[in-house]
This record gives sequence, structure tokens and C-alpha cells, in this order.
Amino acid sequence: MQLQFGNKLQDPDVRHLMDMADVIFDQAWLAGAEDFDLYFMFRDLYLSRADKEKLMEQGLRYDITIIPPAMLGREYIKTAGHYHPLAAGGSVTYPELYEVLEGEALYLLQNSDMSHVAVVHASAGDKVLVPPDYGHVTINRSNKTLKMANFVARDFSSLYEPYRQKSGGAYFFTREGWIKNPKCSQAAELRRIEAPDRAGLARIGLAKGREMYPLLREPGALEFLTRPDEHQDLFHGLI
Repeated sequence: MQLQFGNKLQDPDVRHLMDMADVIFDQAWLAGAEDFDLYFMFRDLYLSRADKEKLMEQGLRYDITIIPPAMLGREYIKTAGHYHPLAAGGSVTYPELYEVLEGEALYLLQNSDMSHVAVVHASAGDKVLVPPDYGHVTINRSNKTLKMANFVARDFSSLYEPYRQKSGGAYFFTREGWIKNPKCSQAAELRRIEAPDRAGLARIGLAKGREMYPLLREPGALEFLTRPDEHQDLFHGLI
């Protein structure tokens, strides 16, 4: 799979089923499954040289991920799940901003001690901000392809190991509904919340009907992604 972005065809990094063997819920199904492509990550995208320079100046990266519909045995297709590292010179981890471009997504968010676990349902046009100190898994629960974009700090390096150690997130989304991960017995009850509404989006300079990509051209608009310590009030009450 390639992605046309601007005037350029982009090649993806591909996540395969066997790359995620440690976090798949249906291990009985996995034992007899053949490897296949799960989802496609197109990293560090820009429409022009000027946009590239603005991203570099701000320490940002713009990515697109495409997740076709599929079942992993009893479980709906998902991303591997990751936490975020500490922001440079700061005391909290980097946040991450997502936008659903096509399809619908479930964002399963959990803080490091799992005292707060929430799922956000988002459809095309919705934006979801993963706050500092949260990890997340994205699930495509529909029969349509999910296409989503994200802004994140360029120095970002995803931390996958905590999810591998627990064999996945705090909950799995299956044909039978949500099932708690037995290795996450300390996890709080799952809260179901909606994507930020108009007022919530306005707090971070966003609107549902407006794609977020042009924000890279507005100086300081996305500073909360690279300097979260200086914008902690922004994250309160988001989830």
C-alpha cells in the first residue's frame, strides 16, 4: 500500500500480525494464523518544503495511519499500544493529537498505574488528545477502513514494552464486548466518553469541521505537544 500525500507517493512502515503476537487476546486463534499486514504507518508527512521547515522548526511530526477492517480471532483489529516518553527537560510525558480522517475509531486510554481507563469513540472529523502520562491503543471496530492522522513531537519514541509485559491494554474489545485483561487486575473500571465537543476542541484551537494539518503553519498553536509542562491546564478534564 502507498499513500498519495500532496504530489508524492509515500511508502509505509507496516505492522504485521506476528509483530504483535504478545498483545493479541485470542491466542488460540493466533496459534493457527498466518502472518499478514495489519496496518500501515506513513510517518513524517508534509505537503511542501515550507511545511517541512515549519515542522522541523517546531519539533513536530505529522503522520497518517491506515487500519483496514479485520478480526484477530475474537478481537477487533487494533494497534500495538504504547506509552510516551518524558518530554525533554520536563516532568510529564509527551501528549499526542489524533484526528479521524475516515471511518471510526475507539481510543483506549490508560494512565501508567491504570487508575484511570477510558475509551473514546471518534468518527470522521473528531480530534482526540492523548494527555501526558497516558498510553493508548487504537481499535477499528467497523467494517470500513480507518484513516487517522496525528501530530507528535519529533523526538518522540514510542514505549511498547509496558503493553507487551501485560499482554495488551487493560481491556480487549471483542465480539462479546469489552473483556478485562487478567494481567491488569488493578485496572479501574472502563469509562466510556465521547470525543471532545465544540467547546473542548476550541480549548486547543480545533474545530470538528476543520482539518488539523494547517495548524502547523500557525506559530505556537501546537506548542502544547512539545512543551507540555507549560500547558498542563490545557489537559485537565479532557478525559
